[in-house]
Amino acid sequence: MSYRKTLPGLPLPYGATLDDHGAQFSIFSRHATGVTLVLFSSADPADSGEEIPFDPITNRTGDVWHIRVEGVREGQLYGYRIDGDYRPSDGLRFNRHKLLVDPYARAVTGNFAWKLSDARGYDPTAPDGADSFSTIDSAPGAPRCVVMKNFADSSPPPLNIPFENTVIYEMHLKGFTCHPSSGVKYPGTFLGLIEKIPYLKDLGITAVELMPIMEFDEDENLNHNPLTGEKLKNYWGYSTISFFAPKGRYAHGDKTGGQVREFKHMVDELHRAGIEIILDVVINHTAEGDHLGPTLCFRGIDNPIYYMLKDDKRYYQNFSGCGNTFNCNHPIVRNFILDCLKYWVMEMKVDGFRFDLASILGRDQNGIIQQNPPLLEWIAEEPVLRNTKLIAEAWDAAGAYQVGDFPGRWADWNGRFRDDVRRFWRGDENSAGNFATRITGSSDLYEGKGPLHSINFITCHDGFTLNDLVSFSEKHNIENGEENRDGENYNFSHNYGKEGLEVPRHIDALRRRQIKNFIATLFLSQGVPMLLAGDEFRRTQKGNNNAWCQDNETSWVNWDFKNLNSEIFRFTKEMIAFRAAHPALRRKDFFTGLPQGNGALDISWHGIKPFEPDWSAESGLVECVINGAASGDYVDFFMAFNASGLHHRIELPPSPSGQPWRLKINTAQEYPGDFTPDGREEAITGSIMFVQRMSTVVLIA
Repeated sequence: MSYRKTLPGLPLPYGATLDDHGAQFSIFSRHATGVTLVLFSSADPADSGEEIPFDPITNRTGDVWHIRVEGVREGQLYGYRIDGDYRPSDGLRFNRHKLLVDPYARAVTGNFAWKLSDARGYDPTAPDGADSFSTIDSAPGAPRCVVMKNFADSSPPPLNIPFENTVIYEMHLKGFTCHPSSGVKYPGTFLGLIEKIPYLKDLGITAVELMPIMEFDEDENLNHNPLTGEKLKNYWGYSTISFFAPKGRYAHGDKTGGQVREFKHMVDELHRAGIEIILDVVINHTAEGDHLGPTLCFRGIDNPIYYMLKDDKRYYQNFSGCGNTFNCNHPIVRNFILDCLKYWVMEMKVDGFRFDLASILGRDQNGIIQQNPPLLEWIAEEPVLRNTKLIAEAWDAAGAYQVGDFPGRWADWNGRFRDDVRRFWRGDENSAGNFATRITGSSDLYEGKGPLHSINFITCHDGFTLNDLVSFSEKHNIENGEENRDGENYNFSHNYGKEGLEVPRHIDALRRRQIKNFIATLFLSQGVPMLLAGDEFRRTQKGNNNAWCQDNETSWVNWDFKNLNSEIFRFTKEMIAFRAAHPALRRKDFFTGLPQGNGALDISWHGIKPFEPDWSAESGLVECVINGAASGDYVDFFMAFNASGLHHRIELPPSPSGQPWRLKINTAQEYPGDFTPDGREEAITGSIMFVQRMSTVVLIA
């Protein structure tokens, strides 16, 4: 029984809304028979809380349960218990013994470490873990929501950097500064990232894309490293618990709301430095898993509304590969997702989102991919989100692959760019034509849209690092505890003579050249480049291409590599600056192959002889000339990409401007000959040039 003064309150807004005299609490549940608010005085597991039951007559409007509680202040901890039928055959899994997270909670206590069995919706003592009602109280180990007030808005204005000027840097928030070599005062935190802003500015980054920072439980992984016995983690965080809440363990200070302030401070400091922030959001599934998973939030609030269920409603559709699938195109869930995105933009000031397994957002309530998915259109057209960057991972775990098919202003991760560029530089047959299509913006995929809808990447968190891509022909994931079964088997990688990191100097020299070829290709290509954190100085995961569970030096960025591989860092920095200096490398429209105002084609293709490209299966040489005037540039470009094992003696085509060609980039040369500073480029004498094997050459005129 509660002795606090309460009033009926209002159904909207959802969540906990604070004012000078108390707070209003509001939560949706269509099928519940009873809702109880639980207020806690501390995060101590022994604190059983004060229960305030809702009257179904005075505290309910339609499907919304609401109450106003006097005397509540910022920092108040709370959760819900929700009553109703436990009838899995009809999809209902209410269980008042489970303390539930408010879906709209803006923070949860960051010190939770519940026992999974205490939160599960079944009796773990029953034979075979039978799917049956459990009376185990999950409250002692469950996260508790934190009442937060709105911030006074003193943030810098949005940057709204156009996609053509964007360079994305994908990173893990903790792993970026957690290693002792990072040299920051607050390693592994939002504040630690602030300390690295000068580094990001120096490199030329305009946007950081953070892997999941919404609250998740890194301790949910039950596997162990078979070599060391170390308990493994869910390090990446693709298992969200609370979609409005920044992760408490990424805060340096107070974990009961301080994470919100520290996250917002980080965003403000990035903006003051001219750097945008993009969040990787995982709204395709939740941490509640399959029918034997824990009851943490949505399952206990209204299971058949929030999840896609199979015909046998005891079980979940699993298009995510993670046990369940969020029912994204149900109107209730659709509104929840939009509210979540708007909160991160309005209150937390983020600049965009990358949507994990985004094809799920286009599936209807039966799991069928829709022609015109309402959620995707609503996100794109929502007025508050109108200036945000929207990036889709355009596939899911059930076989959907929609690269180039996302509607309107959506961009997407171009997995075809990654694969075709890797295959070309590995020397695969039938790769030259596809490579040419990728570096010119993938017009086959984005016809009618433009190259800026393509997020180009060679590597990302999921797979090999760039250094490992040229060091390992096979994945080495044995330490993940899954007998090397996990991770992608088709990596289009090559070790160039010996598997592993310890190799003779001549092999390492070839690997360095290939790394430069990949970096040059990324930043010379039309589209939006994305660089994986640490690739600019050869970060390695020692051949692990699925390091989701490695919260250790396997995954952390080792900053000692910046000094060890300063040549690669310098080359990457120069390539980013070169791209930024030239509009011809950042076009909004595709090349036409037609004559321009100066009479020259906007792009032309060449081979050993001018205007005679070789698109045969065996070809490993791709050459093109870009007419700078066609893009408002003052420079013409000749680019030669030679992935073959042969040196080529080529005849140079004339420049569109008629000016002599000058050598800018040659990855076959060691530092400093690989990239020539502005004003020091030497003119090419004569019309013949040698392009060495496995090298990239760029001439300017």
